[in-house]
Amino acid sequence: MSKSKNSVSGDARCRQCRRAGEKLFLKGTRCYTKKCAIERRNYPPGQHGNTGGRPAKITDYGLQLREKQKMRQIYRVLEGPFRTMVGEATRRRGVSGENLLQLLEMRLDNVVYRLGFAASRAQARQIVNHGHIEVNGKRVDIPSYRVRPGETIRVAEGARRMDLVQNALAGVGNRFPAWLTLNPNAFEGRIVAAPRREEIDSDVHEQIIIEFYSR
Repeated sequence: MSKSKNSVSGDARCRQCRRAGEKLFLKGTRCYTKKCAIERRNYPPGQHGNTGGRPAKITDYGLQLREKQKMRQIYRVLEGPFRTMVGEATRRRGVSGENLLQLLEMRLDNVVYRLGFAASRAQARQIVNHGHIEVNGKRVDIPSYRVRPGETIRVAEGARRMDLVQNALAGVGNRFPAWLTLNPNAFEGRIVAAPRREEIDSDVHEQIIIEFYSR
């Protein structure tokens, strides 16, 4: 039964990418292979998705809504907490859209993913929830926990042999960002600084999301 549920969940994530018309990298390493749904069916899901006709013209509101949904799906954040982060981003000094991206990137589940301890943010959320991650030597099981520059993120000793962690670290490759440092032998990473926009590879138009909530 659990296998079937996981399969449905995976298919749902693929439909999110097809609906957005681009890879959102929701399924880890599979997204980098030819098995990716976008590679095989690059059109929206549903019976009218592959019509071959001219795409419908999207309104400004529709574009803003799509970008908002895309960002929420990428970072796996529910509407309520996401709206709260938008509010905080607009109150901070600087460019609101960049502030929002920075808040999302500094979530513990995202940092665990960025460090390569998990192959996707969904996996990162799972291992954080299960208490496998330590921040400054203390276990933290809240995926939305906000880390700060100078803090150390480490995989708990009892979880270091997990296939999920081992396989993710082996494939961390080019997606490792400059605002983090990693000691893979110690299963440990450190926050060097808050990320700048040019250091964040998320392909979103963050400023129009701010405009969406300002309507």
